[in-house]
Amino acid sequence: MTDKVKSFGLSSNALKMIALVAMTLDHIGVQILTDSELLRIIGRLAFPIFAYTIAEGCTHTKNRKRYALIIGATALLCQLVYFFAMQSLYQCIFVTFLLSIIIIYTFDRAVKSKSPIWWIFGVALLLSVLFVTEFLPNILYKTDFYIDYGFAGVMVPVLIYFAPGKASKLTAALFALSLLAFSVGGIQWYSLFALPIIALYNGKRGTRRLKWFFYIYYPVHLVVIYAASLLI
Repeated sequence: MTDKVKSFGLSSNALKMIALVAMTLDHIGVQILTDSELLRIIGRLAFPIFAYTIAEGCTHTKNRKRYALIIGATALLCQLVYFFAMQSLYQCIFVTFLLSIIIIYTFDRAVKSKSPIWWIFGVALLLSVLFVTEFLPNILYKTDFYIDYGFAGVMVPVLIYFAPGKASKLTAALFALSLLAFSVGGIQWYSLFALPIIALYNGKRGTRRLKWFFYIYYPVHLVVIYAASLLI
């Protein structure tokens, strides 16, 4: 494939901007325009796109520890916003993706090292994540504790990452998102409309370095939307 052909399509930055807009509209629908189902439907595009870029990030990052630390620090910042501003124990999407990254790195190490110890650790990790995402919320039923999108959501970037080639990754995404939609139900089925957008991904980052913008935007937009909801 020539560089000219590769230049067509959407860069990672472009995908993330689409997801960012969809996510913002979704959160406006949650906090402000609560009667607008259309905003919530548009918002279903965000998670699949971000999940795909997380899988790509795990593939292309030059420093895995730094990548995980950045996602973890962003998750912590967002949770502080949720806890102090909204008195909520709801775990945001960055917590979901941090768990995805840890699982990806663990099983990637298991595959490459061929050590049974890493496979045992990986299975133990999966069972621990399953407990935290699906059973712990029932134990803490008097709170709103929940990992965003649950265990099915955690596994979406994992399945995409380990699928070989773009066609296989799109198939894995279709399978994983369908399982998530079965699990969540309702308008979550609209998340499948993100797949044609993801299919346009050209494998490039984009000309501008917007990494920190994406990380900073999430907690900031949460604060702004929540503050606006209090004023309306």
